[in-house]
Amino acid sequence: MTEKILLETDIDGLGPVKRGKVRDIYDLDEHFLIVVATDRISAFDVVLPNGIPDKGHILTSLSEFWFNIMEDLVSNNLISTDVTDFPGICHPYADQLKGRSMLVKKTSV
Repeated sequence: MTEKILLETDIDGLGPVKRGKVRDIYDLDEHFLIVVATDRISAFDVVLPNGIPDKGHILTSLSEFWFNIMEDLVSNNLISTDVTDFPGICHPYADQLKGRSMLVKKTSV
């Protein structure tokens, strides 16, 4: 289990950041995003003040699992969950990002 609950990320040099109820999204450029699953709890569209330890790791693991299982049936935007594959500007934040973040291609909704 992670020692610290991560409720918010702050990665200098990346931006702009968009904060959802659970995920923080960093815009790298016109092609890529970093999506970070935090340990925040959301209930009835309200973000609660406490977090759940390792929630971000579990959410990212589940997403990665299903993206990989389904990739032969439907394309997805996942590039990597390995922080060493992320741009160098992210490497100083590897402890914060490891296991809870995804490098993805931008897509149209």
